[in-house]
Amino acid sequence: MRSLLADETVAYMPDVRRCAGSRALLLSAAAADGPPNPPYLGQWVTLRLAEGRLGGDVSASANEPLPFLDGAFDLILLRHALELVPLSLDEIVRVLTPGGLLVLTGISPLSGWTPWWLWRTRGSAAHARSPLELAARLRRAEVLVERVQRVGQLLPLSNAPTGKTPGWLGGGYVLVARKKGPASVPIRLRPKPATAPVRAGLAPGARRSSVS
Repeated sequence: MRSLLADETVAYMPDVRRCAGSRALLLSAAAADGPPNPPYLGQWVTLRLAEGRLGGDVSASANEPLPFLDGAFDLILLRHALELVPLSLDEIVRVLTPGGLLVLTGISPLSGWTPWWLWRTRGSAAHARSPLELAARLRRAEVLVERVQRVGQLLPLSNAPTGKTPGWLGGGYVLVARKKGPASVPIRLRPKPATAPVRAGLAPGARRSSVS
């Protein structure tokens, strides 16, 4: 699992580096997870999910609305968060600022990791979420899905060869999306007519003639 988390980080870090803003939210199912290093945005709020609750910088129930104002974050990073607790995707979109970036990772239900994932999460309400389903829901919520990328090894084996798995067979995925809003709309400049100065001088080598 640590190897999969590392592959996910490599996949989404170019997007995180290009993200503009000052506030970011990390929601992670990994106990020791933390913001990217260096923390490319100024202020990070880190929340970890365990047993249906949010812990870390804020303590709250995962079944309740997120305790943040609308549009509070320029970047939201969800690392396997939607697989453990019934977080509302609408709540995630609500606290993302217009034009803000959403990066979401998870286990692909159509991968060789599914049997292992079902065994590890037996007896709980956790389940793998389809990235295609999540992408469709985000589009209905006025969020632009920029890409969905499969990452990681084919099987969850500690001795599996690295760097030899085709991308579409990876056990995890990275979904990158952007909320529609002013920051994502290109500025259209209106052309303004300009009057070119008229040069009334003589051409080089010409002389004025006087008429008597």
